[in-house]
Amino acid sequence: MSIRTPARLTLSLTLAALLAAPAHAWVPKLEDTTVRNVIDGAYGRRDPVPTYLITSLKVKDGQFEAGPDAVTAFDGGAACVTDWLAAPQDYAKGSRPVTLTASGQADQLFFAAQDARDNFRNLSVKDALSEEFTSKRLPDGQLRIDVAVQGLPSEKARAAYLVRLKGADGKLVAPVKSTYVNDFKQEGGTWSGTLVYYFEPLKAGLGASDTVNLLLRTEADTSCAYSIPVKLGDFS
Repeated sequence: MSIRTPARLTLSLTLAALLAAPAHAWVPKLEDTTVRNVIDGAYGRRDPVPTYLITSLKVKDGQFEAGPDAVTAFDGGAACVTDWLAAPQDYAKGSRPVTLTASGQADQLFFAAQDARDNFRNLSVKDALSEEFTSKRLPDGQLRIDVAVQGLPSEKARAAYLVRLKGADGKLVAPVKSTYVNDFKQEGGTWSGTLVYYFEPLKAGLGASDTVNLLLRTEADTSCAYSIPVKLGDFS
């Protein structure tokens, strides 16, 4: 998708400003300090940098493992959430998200550094910022969100999921790309696996330390839609 020069300039300025954000704020574009910290963590030279955030939507004792505020009703009323909590494995009204994982370029760098270490190689900051490595990572400004789901009536039904970010102005922001992890399998007559969505929060007026709202509708023919907060300030 092409953007006009003013928009590109605005994005560049926003990226530059966010590089000075507090530690562990989501990093939309890797720079020397974050790269050094992530690599040193992968090689055991310092404590690992948190490069992802997992929100568990599994239900235990009538509550979400992530806490009572992990999910609220965006549409359809409070009964949508109470029904979920009351019968988390009753898929008659639709499948259930079970975990949500947010990550960015830093997480991809961590895996690259781990791979280098496991293969008895050294990964330098210069190497990590080279074109060879950057071309294999997320584009600048993109946030990846993985949604693991259970209870789909068919593998095809995964395409019926609707996921949006709520922008700073309240507008709903569609992902720039969506795909799937190669982990879908059928068990007990239903399907489970991981859906992947890529967003551009900066263009929606959201900041690197903000708590953003992920809005989600399952494949079910129902008015229920859910809002799940994602704290970008909890990982790099």
